[in-house]
Amino acid sequence: MSRISTTFSALNGKKALITYITAGDPDISTTVSIMHSMAENGADILELGVPFSDPMADGPTIQRAAERALANGVSLKDVLAAVAEFRQTNQTTPVVLMGYLNPIHRMGYTEFAHAAKAAGVDGVLTVDDPVETIAPLQKVLQEASIDCIFLIAPTTGEARIQAIAEHAGGFVYYVSLKGVTGSAALDTEAVAEKIAVLRKYISIPIGVGFGINDIESARKISQIADAVIVGSRIVKEIEHHLGKEAEAVGALVKELKAAL
Repeated sequence: MSRISTTFSALNGKKALITYITAGDPDISTTVSIMHSMAENGADILELGVPFSDPMADGPTIQRAAERALANGVSLKDVLAAVAEFRQTNQTTPVVLMGYLNPIHRMGYTEFAHAAKAAGVDGVLTVDDPVETIAPLQKVLQEASIDCIFLIAPTTGEARIQAIAEHAGGFVYYVSLKGVTGSAALDTEAVAEKIAVLRKYISIPIGVGFGINDIESARKISQIADAVIVGSRIVKEIEHHLGKEAEAVGALVKELKAAL
């Protein structure tokens, strides 16, 4: 059983908190400290964004974080090194890499899968590698016992949901709105209706993200999903508390977990 599956099983029906930060923002050393702070304050699964110069799904907050990381020269190899450092003292909290295909393609799928496994990565979500084209990457990830995680949008039809359900591992990431990360137009009723459709086909946990910007929205989503995914709101804490990032993020994560 993977670390992700083990984590959901151990929650025994309680809702998971999945927290996102951009690796290398403001630097790799601080990233590792923030990862530990999130895990210690209630985050059940950590998502690390791999910084990329041309994001298509990220709003302004995460775009700025990626720009700061890239200005520091942070690469995919640096992100994997951060996971490996985190794993020196935390062997239980799952870590998912979220990003775009280009850095993985440049490294090479097989080399990436081997390096990710060695570092202690549990799942990979590539925003721009859909179910129709992901087979080459998914094959090497499966061989490395790494879950391949998929996004599902509000506009995704049932035939495509069924195709994703046949390939998805770990959990499915439902994008709660038509827009980029950090958008504010969260409609919980619409999310609930879509999740009811997803559960017809998907047996693994369903997490919801992209529009959860405060404690109240996290609480509402926790009533209808298996996991609440918070990203931009956490990245803002890093942006606004330079020098005290880990403490600020830890305090927010503690509040979010209590809300679930």
